[in-house]
Amino acid sequence: MTRGNQRELARQKNAKKQNETSKGKRQDDGLSAAARKQRDAQIMQQKQKMANEKSTEKPK
Repeated sequence: MTRGNQRELARQKNAKKQNETSKGKRQDDGLSAAARKQRDAQIMQQKQKMANEKSTEKPK
């Protein structure tokens, strides 16, 4: 049973490696390219609006 620990350590190491390789990839959200583009555009517009509002506020 000495190899049981080695197998478990190898499984943990492989799982960690698999997680790291999938970190940079975007998760599939089930949207088409056009729908994703529209959603992202709306998000960016909201962020821009918030930034404009914040920059127009006068510091107290």
